[in-house]
Amino acid sequence: MTKLLSITATPDAPIACDMTGAQDTLAERLAEYRRLYDHALVSRDSTDDETTFRLAARPGVQEWVLDLVRREAACCPFLSYEVDLEGDQILWTTTGLGGSEMAILDEVLTGSAAPTDSSAALAEHLEARSDVPHLVPATEV
Repeated sequence: MTKLLSITATPDAPIACDMTGAQDTLAERLAEYRRLYDHALVSRDSTDDETTFRLAARPGVQEWVLDLVRREAACCPFLSYEVDLEGDQILWTTTGLGGSEMAILDEVLTGSAAPTDSSAALAEHLEARSDVPHLVPATEV
């Protein structure tokens, strides 16, 4: 296995996804996840404190994943991220929440959360649940 990227959680970072400095909106980011998973997702595994996505290492996928992980780390610094190359697969592991929060993260990232094209509506839907991190969506253009 080859380590491609390792980003450790920022100590004492608030448990909040803050996209105010992001170039994209929450809805655009989630749509990007869906495109990536439709294109390359092989499997996902979750434990009580981590989720690992296995993606086919097709042309361009490694660069796409590394870019997306860096952007995720910028908005969610309370999580740790690891990206590894294992044979013909890229493993993306996110660690740092409890089991119920990781399940919500998995739900949001795989697109099974309430579908919407509005970042504000999606954030509001997720905020209504008591088991998700606080979401601060970027301003929609």
